Amino acid sequence: MTYTNPVLDADWSDPDVVRVGDDFYLTASSFGRVPGLPLLHSRDLVNWTLVGHALQRLEPAAEFRTPRHDCGVWAPSIRHHEDRFWIYWGDPDQGIFQVNAPEIRGPWTRPHLVKAGKGLIDPCPLWDEESGEAYLVHAWAKSRSGVKNRLTGHRMHPDGTELLDEGKVIVDGDRIPGWFTLEGPKLYRHDGWFWILAPAGGVETGWQGALRSRGFFGPYEERIVLEQKDTDVNGPHQGAWVRTPSGEDWFLHFQHKGPYGRVVHLQPMRWGADGWPVIGDDGAPVAEHEKPGLPAQPPAAPATDDDFPGGRFGRQWSWTANPRAGWATQHSGDGLRLTCVRSADAHDLRRIPNVLTQRLPGTPSAVEVDLTLHSEEPGARAGLAVLGDAFGWIGLQRGSDGTVQLVHRFAEPVAERERDAAHPLPAPEGRVRLRIEIGAGARCRFSYDLGDGPRSSGPVFAATPWRWVGALLGLFALAPTGTGHAGAATFTHFRITSL
Repeated sequence: MTYTNPVLDADWSDPDVVRVGDDFYLTASSFGRVPGLPLLHSRDLVNWTLVGHALQRLEPAAEFRTPRHDCGVWAPSIRHHEDRFWIYWGDPDQGIFQVNAPEIRGPWTRPHLVKAGKGLIDPCPLWDEESGEAYLVHAWAKSRSGVKNRLTGHRMHPDGTELLDEGKVIVDGDRIPGWFTLEGPKLYRHDGWFWILAPAGGVETGWQGALRSRGFFGPYEERIVLEQKDTDVNGPHQGAWVRTPSGEDWFLHFQHKGPYGRVVHLQPMRWGADGWPVIGDDGAPVAEHEKPGLPAQPPAAPATDDDFPGGRFGRQWSWTANPRAGWATQHSGDGLRLTCVRSADAHDLRRIPNVLTQRLPGTPSAVEVDLTLHSEEPGARAGLAVLGDAFGWIGLQRGSDGTVQLVHRFAEPVAERERDAAHPLPAPEGRVRLRIEIGAGARCRFSYDLGDGPRSSGPVFAATPWRWVGALLGLFALAPTGTGHAGAATFTHFRITSL
């Protein structure tokens, strides 16, 4: 039996993986979305399901009351030590945080700041079973610190809560010919060496490096162990080594795919006769390969569809900022009931905290949802969006004359407010089925059905990413500023189907 890459064809950015017994657990960057630190589970490294999140709110809470799409949780590392799961991540504006839990589903501790500072990113801990010492390595974001292409190492208290020294640069990428943007280190012990598996060269065209030293603080020697070569997998790097119970070695990494974000590939790995790792097909990523030698599993992928039973939404959804009470109302039936939250920024979805999002699918797909607008408030609106540095949405709006209209709007990356992508149309029933077909290159075609059959709307919209985050699908309900309750909207039968 074989598998085909990518094994996670959506924006599960900066993956890290740990094995506990027969189970594999993966976490990924979640940036400014809430809940954050997604937790995925697999038994075969190919089929993954989303089982929860380790971070229910971003802290400090006041910093994330409004969207900060490219900030928040960067490049986490997940480990299992002393019968607990541990996740470390860097917030580039605050420092290195840690949470831990006795089980993957929690309860997870509140974030603990391990090292404060600007530009501290991509931390990874190591508890050295041979010596009983604990260590932590991290990289630097030049945008915050003025420093990059360096890895700093610390001794860490064995309880994982604090660092025991000021830190030392253990790898200076400027001293390695041809290397730049060294970041994302993952720290291991193997065969008497300290190993750092770290990417360099940037997210779009970079490569995977391996570095080794007999002592944690160096000196390290380096080698490129995975790069694009003559494949169509650009920039294959930044991921995790994991070993199966039978001793097979595998490496999971990302590929940057523009509006789709960073999709996850699985590569075979072995240790060469010279003691260095060999990843993929002699250092080139594989498109297809024999599955890991693990018990066969049924096909699985993180959920996308949702009927919103009782008004609750599935784990695949995240808000664009810390949520507040009353945004979504639970009830006795099916359907997501979103309050039309009043906002002075209703004209720009990029500034709205109460957009409920999930990842853009990496293959051509159709997204559909039914929408009913329950608001009598002039200017109240609700819809289905493709959200990035540019955005487009289609939905319903209550006009100043009291009628409901179907509207389709968009905004370019540099635009400060949205404008019409098509002429508004009457929607006298206040109901509509909305559809977005996402084709090659994330080119999106919008359409609607007001009860008399599907009709296309507006020109093609090319989805765009944020700086570090892939484009998102979003559901929202809004109203202009004012007083009093502005009503609500109900979304039902959310579906994503392959085209």
